[in-house]
Amino acid sequence: MLIQIGCMAIGALGLNILTGYSGQISLGHAAFFGLGAFGSTWLSNKMGVPVFFAIPLGGVIATVFGMVFGIPAARIRGLYLAIATLAAQYVLEDFFSRATWFTGGVAGAHARPVVIFGFALDTEGRYFFLVLAWLVAAFVYAGNLMRTRDGRALVAIRDHYISAEMMGIPIVRYRILAFGLSSFYAGLAGALLGHYLTFVSTEGINIFLSIQFIAMIIIGGLGTLSGALLGAAFMVLLPETLELAVGALKHGGWVTSPAVLGGVNYLREAAVGLVIVLFLILEPHGLAHRWRAIRAYWQLYPFSH
Repeated sequence: MLIQIGCMAIGALGLNILTGYSGQISLGHAAFFGLGAFGSTWLSNKMGVPVFFAIPLGGVIATVFGMVFGIPAARIRGLYLAIATLAAQYVLEDFFSRATWFTGGVAGAHARPVVIFGFALDTEGRYFFLVLAWLVAAFVYAGNLMRTRDGRALVAIRDHYISAEMMGIPIVRYRILAFGLSSFYAGLAGALLGHYLTFVSTEGINIFLSIQFIAMIIIGGLGTLSGALLGAAFMVLLPETLELAVGALKHGGWVTSPAVLGGVNYLREAAVGLVIVLFLILEPHGLAHRWRAIRAYWQLYPFSH
């Protein structure tokens, strides 16, 4: 669970930089996630690159494609940008299923385990520390980036792009930069998860995964670093929690009707959309805002303000 949370948090952080900090919606984040996974696998299997170096290089491959798609996308906004990124999702999905030399086609590709100086990270305990190292590096870099001139420029473009352009901020360049950085994070996350699972397939890289990434940043909190981690943890643990709930209903004898149990199983599949709607209504600022409110309450307790 921790390995999956770490990988998904890196990918969600990339989308949060693009959407939460620069204000650009993306429905194709999963495509760059898969591009990093397939790119790292291809580099290690076909080109002989050590897996330890192939993982960040997979992120670089995703960055190149992300900036290529970002060049036309950086000049449009709103619904048109969402449709453009959705088109990128389907274009890359079709590429994954047809490019057998790169992805193995519909059969997928086997990813080699990570080996560092002859030491194989072939157990979950060992691989966790690799994911943790990349997770810390990703969050430290993103946190420092938002304190720089470039980070403030991204936020200015999000808040009011006309005022930002009047101040001399090159909007198109920074939007392309946000696309490239977001794609790198997605590709890095995909490469880490692919080499953990030791198999990469086109089946899981679809529009539903992109919606899951959007759910992570909405639930965690748009425009917050901690929101990416909280949202990823919530989305990874949500199916497991619902699975336990369904099992408790079955074994506890609370529900015996097959029709009702079937409905509960369906709710588990539809929980992502339901959770997004509930958070948009009840907690629009996400878990990060709620955590800050709870922390502030205990810091000021017993005083009200």
